Amino acid sequence: MQRSDYILKRTLFALLTVFVAITLNFVLFRALPGDAVTGLKCHNCTIQFKNALRKDLGLDKSKWQQYVIYLKDLAHGDMGTTFISHRPVRGELWDPIKKTVAMIGLGTVFSIVFGIFTGVISAWRRGTVLDKVSVWTGLAFYSVPTQWLGLMIVYFVADRIGLPHGGIQSPDYGILGNPGTLDFLKDRIEHMILPALTLGLVLYGDYTLIVRSAMLETLGEDYVLTARAKGMSNWAIVWKHGFRNAMLPVVTLIALSLGFILGGAITIEYVFDYPGIGLAIVDAIDKRDYAFLQGAFLALTLSVILFNFIADLLYFKLDPRVTT
Repeated sequence: MQRSDYILKRTLFALLTVFVAITLNFVLFRALPGDAVTGLKCHNCTIQFKNALRKDLGLDKSKWQQYVIYLKDLAHGDMGTTFISHRPVRGELWDPIKKTVAMIGLGTVFSIVFGIFTGVISAWRRGTVLDKVSVWTGLAFYSVPTQWLGLMIVYFVADRIGLPHGGIQSPDYGILGNPGTLDFLKDRIEHMILPALTLGLVLYGDYTLIVRSAMLETLGEDYVLTARAKGMSNWAIVWKHGFRNAMLPVVTLIALSLGFILGGAITIEYVFDYPGIGLAIVDAIDKRDYAFLQGAFLALTLSVILFNFIADLLYFKLDPRVTT
């Protein structure tokens, strides 16, 4: 298969996946019993008011008519209007997504760098104490429930190192004057460190185990033995021959991690009271705000598809044999 054929095939597959995801995104929420009006917490609202509200929101139409309207709006870049605040969904999504991406991005970068490094070292020193410590530590963090680890960090770490363990902004921020950009960044980063660290430690174990397994398989190949026979140093063999050829499963894991970055980490955001997209989704579920939920899950789905598409293209760069 030629390179252009491979790219075309993956592009068409990604577009088809997007269409299927959009359809399922609509059906899953609209197929649920009830709607935004039945979930309205208003004891004094009359039936006439609820019927008028249902008509205003377009919920009185058939599911097929709602689906057609949904597709037409998406084609024009309109993700609809939230049922609760009556504001554009795209604008309502942007603020919590920014907060979540910053926090989870920090934790993901930490897990990728630290996990790959420890995984490579563990494979290189297979069977040693360093390898055993690395593997058992990775397994421990990979197995620990995220919310439990977050609570332990809040109870035993936060106060001892003087970092905030809740919210995204200090209560006294801006009271004594107009803070500058550096003060703003410092305050935000301090609030992001502990939730990002919690996520990073859990993901780090995943990366360590995957990288170690892939490296051990690669280091047993014939071309590695040939490189050793030529007198190459162990470090050169590990990084120049072993690491690149072990990158395929790592690229998949990174793509999945980055793809789900918009989904947030609901348990982490709950523990640290971090106002990201995860908490916004939970609030929308409670209020049956279908428009917001559809927008949030569509953004998550598109991010997963995008990063998997990028991973498919990187596969060809790392190993052209994937196109055959």
